Amino acid sequence: MSFVSKMSNGFAAGALGGLANALAVWLAGAAGITLALGVKIAPPLNKAMIYQRMVWGGVWGLAFLLPILRGSVFWRGLVISLGPTLVTLLVVFPYQAGKGMWGLDLGVLTPAFVVLFNAIWGWVAAAWLKAAGR
Repeated sequence: MSFVSKMSNGFAAGALGGLANALAVWLAGAAGITLALGVKIAPPLNKAMIYQRMVWGGVWGLAFLLPILRGSVFWRGLVISLGPTLVTLLVVFPYQAGKGMWGLDLGVLTPAFVVLFNAIWGWVAAAWLKAAGR
C-alpha cells in the first residue's frame, strides 16, 4: 500500500472516529449524564460540531501512521487518543475556550470525560483501520 493510501486511510479512520466522538459527546449531554456528574459539557448535535470533530479527527488520524502497538486495537486507539486529549485539556480549554486548565471550570470530572470521549475516537479509528486491513 502506498504512503498516500495509508494517509488517506488514516484520515478517513480518524474522521469516522470523530463522528463517533461527536455522537458520544452529544448523547452523554442530551441524556443528562455529564450534567448529573457535575460536568457542563452538552453540545448541540449540529453540522458545525460534527464537522469540527470529523476534520480534527481526520487530522489526528494521521498519527495512526506511526508504528505504535499495531497488534491491539484497544491499546493502540487509547494511546494515540492521548494526543488530542492533552491538546484539549492543556490548550483548547484553558486558552481558546477560557474554561481553565484541564477544563476544570466545566466540572471536576471534565478530564475523565475528555479521556473517555477521545478514547472512543481512538478505538473507532483503530478498529476501522484494522478492518480495512492496514
